[in-house]
Amino acid sequence: MPIATVNPTTGRTLLSFDALDAAGVERCLALAARTAATYRRTSFAERSALLERAADLLEAEAEDVARTMTVEMGKPLAAARAEAAKCVKAMRWYAARAESLLADEHPTDADVRDAGASAVRVRYRPLGVVLAVMPWNFPLWQVVRFAAPALMAGNVGLLKHSSNVPQTALYLGDLFQRAGFPQGCFQTLLIGSGPVEGILRDPRVAAATLTGSEPAGRAVASVAGDEVKKTVLELGGSDPYIVMPSADIARAARTAVTARVQNNGQSCIAAKRFIVHTDVYEEFARLFTDGMRALTVGDPMEESTDVGPLATESGRADVEELVDDAVRHGATVLCGGRRPPGRPDGWFYEPTVLADVTPQMRVDLEETFGPVATLYRVDSLDEAVERANRTPFGLSSNVWTREDSDLERFVAELEAGGIFVNGMTASHPALPFGGVKRSGYGRELSGHGIREFCNITTVWEAAEQG
Repeated sequence: MPIATVNPTTGRTLLSFDALDAAGVERCLALAARTAATYRRTSFAERSALLERAADLLEAEAEDVARTMTVEMGKPLAAARAEAAKCVKAMRWYAARAESLLADEHPTDADVRDAGASAVRVRYRPLGVVLAVMPWNFPLWQVVRFAAPALMAGNVGLLKHSSNVPQTALYLGDLFQRAGFPQGCFQTLLIGSGPVEGILRDPRVAAATLTGSEPAGRAVASVAGDEVKKTVLELGGSDPYIVMPSADIARAARTAVTARVQNNGQSCIAAKRFIVHTDVYEEFARLFTDGMRALTVGDPMEESTDVGPLATESGRADVEELVDDAVRHGATVLCGGRRPPGRPDGWFYEPTVLADVTPQMRVDLEETFGPVATLYRVDSLDEAVERANRTPFGLSSNVWTREDSDLERFVAELEAGGIFVNGMTASHPALPFGGVKRSGYGRELSGHGIREFCNITTVWEAAEQG
């Protein structure tokens, strides 16, 4: 895949970039290793001041950055602005809290005595150089939610970003440098997927984090496992959105529209499978379909646009294949199901609702990375849980109910890294983020996220001998 900005609204290539050669990669690795040896000794106060400066720069440049993201991957401009603001928030959150999140831990006096020590503490120390392999769908946020905690923990980062968002990738490397971080603390590597294995096998790289597809996660995890290196993986999702009879159906349907088409439907944590109790199925299906049909598909630079193009031509082709396969096997198209008429350029696809979905259809188990929703009718809570868990993924989930007994069952039995009740899934710096099953492992954000790339070190001091 060429390293280039290709505007998905028009399909035109705007800028192309040469990939970093082997000598350039070596220079970056050597610099990262040298910087890691000294940066780990900086204080939390020093790191905090640097990250606050990066947040200030990003906040001042947010409009330009948002426009770059929209040009490169097609998200509506309003969503791009919100993404930039979210990154500023996360930087400041970690700048303010990292020291307390990584403070030494002390066992009880009784446990210290029982361990035969005069003192014991647990210290969190940085691992060193961390390779981040990041996707295009949230090209700023996905990187910052790794970089902010990793840098505050004393690690340094190497970014291999998706090849279709090179300008955003270069901006991120430049941002941390202009903020005053030591040279080599955070470097963008303009490379394709080929050199990733060699970089990950390099002994100067301590660990890796990847957000992306399941095949990409398998590849990175396989190499890291062979090298016995720590990884955090955030992969695909096919999140259930369960609506029970006690729910506020009108609000659930309105929220469902946003939950499905956020980021043009290209979000791992977007709700994708809408599992609705038969008692309220007809009402929900009508309101939800009306809401999806009413969305404005168009130029993402226009303020009135709700849904822009898909980021890549191949991505739209994947969505079309899944929908066409479902229709061939008997699915009912309640709205959408085609490219919008009158838009010959760009990679647009109409917001789509499919009903009568069966296990014979690929869309029943595969992740649909576009504005396509599948509707399921269930007769009971037991069936809702079974349907929700009948997927290889387990990233997040959404539950709409006002019954405490329903909620306790869902919390106990849903196989997901998150359960959002009477609302849609969202990420926040204070909340751990990640999944189970084929959605990956490890956690980002919160205290859990900053500790993922730390050496959790036990310090034991002998008791004095009488």
